[in-house]
Amino acid sequence: MKTQVAIIGAGPAGLLLGEILHRHGVTSVVLEKHSRAHVLARIRAGVLEQTTVDVMRANHLSERMDREGHAHDGMRIVWAGRDGFFIDVKKHAGKRFMTYGQTSIQEDLFAAADRRNGIVLAEADDVRPIGITTNQPHVRFRHGGEDLRLDCDFIAGCDGFHGVSRKTIPARELREFEKVYPFGWLGVLSQTPPLPDITYANHPRGFALASARNPTLSRYYIQVPLDTKLEDWPDERFWAELKARYPHDLAQAIVTGPAIEKSIAPLRSYVAEPMRHGRLFLAGDAAHIVPPTGAKGLNLAVSDVFYLARALAAFYATGSTKLLDDYSDTALRRV
Repeated sequence: MKTQVAIIGAGPAGLLLGEILHRHGVTSVVLEKHSRAHVLARIRAGVLEQTTVDVMRANHLSERMDREGHAHDGMRIVWAGRDGFFIDVKKHAGKRFMTYGQTSIQEDLFAAADRRNGIVLAEADDVRPIGITTNQPHVRFRHGGEDLRLDCDFIAGCDGFHGVSRKTIPARELREFEKVYPFGWLGVLSQTPPLPDITYANHPRGFALASARNPTLSRYYIQVPLDTKLEDWPDERFWAELKARYPHDLAQAIVTGPAIEKSIAPLRSYVAEPMRHGRLFLAGDAAHIVPPTGAKGLNLAVSDVFYLARALAAFYATGSTKLLDDYSDTALRRV
């Protein structure tokens, strides 16, 4: 097989990169370790910054987002024993953000790839980027019982923190920065109307966050010790603890219901630099991880993809490598 850009990972970063490249006439093949059903079932963030919304609209991916997403002017901060306040992002920065689930974005990107007959090979095993410091890199992998080779000009590693792409870069070439936090977040997704504003709460019992996916789907988090076990947190206990961390009026406004998803996220901050080695470019969680305090992971991934797609498109249009050479520094400034 042969393409111009081999993309490892079919999450939002990989599929968005493939979509933007297609609009610039650049071919790509996406390799995904898991099944499409597995990728679509992952519960992730759902707060889109104005820049992400702009990228989606510019690439004709926003029809459903604009119909089902919920725009916000800002977010609310509250804490025990003190008055809360509202950070009016629209007033002070002239921008808004939107609650729209990453699962929905993933569905939209798969649908866009299907419409243009994009090549997305799910359940690709033993993916190995090879020759990344040469002018003829390729990717070896196993798919449908066959050992295959994908020749390409560039490789985009969009395969997350645990993916193979970053591990392909020699350790001596990477600088890694990491902070692991001594607590986790217990998160619940419920089919209930959310609070009007995304609301962060500081309380002696621990942090809490009330967020949303859409007008009928809520996402809540509470800070918990790292050794917390899900089986110790039935729905009734979770709702009682969540409400205990909010002022009375907000606690009374929280609508409870059965959890349709419940998980514990250990929190870590991690950045690797550079985000490029030879013909391999990292994007999204493959290069950096942030705690889910406002969907920075998703928004930074979109930012990376914007810069990388722009650089690749410029190379194929003009032959210039300047934006490719600047990619890591440009992306890391925002990270």
